[in-house]
Amino acid sequence: MLEVRDLCVRFGSFHALDGVSVGIRAGEIVVLLGANGAGKSTLFRTISGLHTPASGTIRLEGQDVTRWPAHRLVAAGIAQAPEGKHLFPEASVTKNLRLGGYVRRKDPNGVSASLEEVFELFPVLKQKAGDAAGTLSGGQQQMLAIARALMAKPRLLLLDEPSLGLAPLIVEEVFQSILKINEGGTSVLLAEQNAHAALKVAHRGYVIEEGRVALEGGREDLMGNEEVRRAYIGV
Repeated sequence: MLEVRDLCVRFGSFHALDGVSVGIRAGEIVVLLGANGAGKSTLFRTISGLHTPASGTIRLEGQDVTRWPAHRLVAAGIAQAPEGKHLFPEASVTKNLRLGGYVRRKDPNGVSASLEEVFELFPVLKQKAGDAAGTLSGGQQQMLAIARALMAKPRLLLLDEPSLGLAPLIVEEVFQSILKINEGGTSVLLAEQNAHAALKVAHRGYVIEEGRVALEGGREDLMGNEEVRRAYIGV
C-alpha cells in the first residue's frame, strides 16, 4: 500500500533520515520502534507532506506521491495523528472532529456518519462532545487526536507516539482502539517507544536508529530479538 524507498531528509548539514526504506501492506499494522530523536516523527511528517525529502521516493498504491502537498495526501487517503496531539484546545470536541473531516466537507452526510462512528469507537468523546478539547484528560485528548484523523476517512492512518505520557490502563485502551480501527479495514503505521504494547498489536516492525533502518522483521522475530528486548522492552 505504501512504499518508502531510500528516503533522505536533511536539515542543513544534519541528516535526519539517511536512506530509509519501509513499507506497509493493505490491512497491516506496522510499528516503527526507536528512541526519541531516531527519526520516526521526521519520517511521518515527510510521508504526510510536511517535510520535503532531499532524495528517495514515497509511493501510495504504486503512485509516486513524494512531493505532494499535505492536503492532497489527506484527500488521497493518508491521515496522521501527530505526536503531542496538536488539538484546538478552546474548540469543542465536536468542532475538532469536524475540522478533521474538512477534506470531506462536500459530503456533509458522510462526515456526520463518521462522527457517529468515532463516537462509537470512543464513547467518552460523545459524553464530552460539547466540552473544550483543552479540558479533557491526557488519555481523552489522545483519543480525540486519533478520532480527528479518522474523520478524514483514511485508508492509511499514521499514529505518532499514541501512548506517550499515558497511564498503563489508558495505554491498553488506546491500543485496543487501534486494533478495532485496523479490523475495520484501515492500515496503521505506528511510531512507538513502548515496544511491548506496540508489538502486541503489530504484524511487523522496523527499528529506526539515527535516521536509518537498523532492523526489521515480524512481530515474533522482534519480540524475541535480544537487542530489541534489552533496548525497547526492558527485559
